[in-house]
Amino acid sequence: MRLHDLRRPEGAVKKKKRVGRGPGSGMGKTSARGHKGARARSGYSEKAGFEGGQMPLQRRIPKVGFKNPFRKEFACVNVMDLNRFEDGTEVTAALLIETGIIKKVLDGVKVLGKGDLEKKLVVHAQKISKGAQEKIEARGGEVKLG
Repeated sequence: MRLHDLRRPEGAVKKKKRVGRGPGSGMGKTSARGHKGARARSGYSEKAGFEGGQMPLQRRIPKVGFKNPFRKEFACVNVMDLNRFEDGTEVTAALLIETGIIKKVLDGVKVLGKGDLEKKLVVHAQKISKGAQEKIEARGGEVKLG
């Protein structure tokens, strides 16, 4: 294959529609715009989502529920996931991301009480469940909120 043998695939380049070039073109006179109406006029532009007077899709489909724009979303960590750290480790959001336990902090870290804890840790979090706090403190650990 040489450079002069290269061809674009069929249909890759579409010829521009040349309107208003006489009756032989099939697009003369009204230039494929039909007769009268807003679409036949120059400067016409259709609103996004306009369906010719039919009720638009975004208005036809039902709207359900309410999404609170002020909702806080926390990255949740279970107590059993903290067993991978050494005794006396300060568990922070940065450390949890670094070890891959959570992907991102969102509005903070919340510690939940699923599983058992075998290590004594200092846990820094924005929220903590009562069960998780009891398990951490039962091992001699400490919880720092904020």
